Formats: sequence, structure tokens, C-alpha cells
Amino acid sequence: MAEKKILLAEIGAAHGIKGEVRVKPFGEPDMLDRYGKLETADGRKFRIKRMRPQKHMLVVKFEGVNTRGEAEALTGLSLFVDREKLPPPDDNEFYISDLIGMQAINRNGSVIGEIVEVPNFGADDMLEIRPDKGASFYLPFTSQTVPEIDFESGLITIIPPPEVSGREDGENEK
Repeated sequence: MAEKKILLAEIGAAHGIKGEVRVKPFGEPDMLDRYGKLETADGRKFRIKRMRPQKHMLVVKFEGVNTRGEAEALTGLSLFVDREKLPPPDDNEFYISDLIGMQAINRNGSVIGEIVEVPNFGADDMLEIRPDKGASFYLPFTSQTVPEIDFESGLITIIPPPEVSGREDGENEK
């Protein structure tokens, strides 16, 4: 079975001429170099040689990346780490990737679909839900829309907002 990977950061633009890149961390900025080599989706591995904060980003120098051209080739890459290298989440906390594959149900217990992704398009996290039939759809990942997450049973209770469900009470019948 493949190890579960956790998204830690995304590489942005090149910074300067000596192979540095800007990196957007998805967590505490100072944690990026704690877990050894970071891996891309295609299996490439990068070890951080040095890093420094710059506003809401980090400027990172990876081993083996020495020119601006090499740094530019990394733009847009996502950086992952094996789940087993991360500390366990505290009570009432979880890793977003733990939601992938869970079943979304309504208040009546009827299955709405499967959580296939938890993207963030810039404002807040969204749940991408794929029903048995039809196209997947997005709902905001808020406490109002997602009042309960049961990791033991693999179920997420969903109450779609009225503007999504078309019903005043937000209940989505199936």
C-alpha cells in the first residue's frame, strides 16, 4: 500500500539568480525543514539547504538547484511529506487529507457522495463531493455546512446552505 502523503507547501517563482525559490507553506513556516526530503507528486525529492522568511512566504534554497533556470523549472510544484513523519494531530484537530475518501451524508443519514478533494481557491477550504451519479460539486468547509466529522465511521455530516440545496432548512433529501 502506498504511503499517505501530506501536502506541506507549494513552490512559487524563482528568487534571484542563485537557485532560490519562493515557497508558500501550508502550516507553520518554520516546520518545512523538519521532515527531511520533500517529495513532489512525480517522485522527485528535494532537501532544503537553507530558508528564510519573507512576508507570508519562505525563500528556500534546495540542494542541487543552483541557477535561476533550475529554480524557474520548479514553479508550481507541490511539496509533500510522508504522513508518518508528521506528529499526530491534537484532540479536535486533523489533517485535511484525512477527509479524502470519507462518505458525506445528510442529516437523515443518506449518502450524498464521497469526499474526493479539499481545495482552497483563495478564500476558504471547500469540500469536493463526488456523488454516485453526476458531476462532483463543491461546498464550503465550515462548521455550519459540516457540523460533524466521525473519523471512526468514516462519515461527514453535510448540511448544504439553502442557496445550494434549494430548500429553506438546508436539508438535502435524496
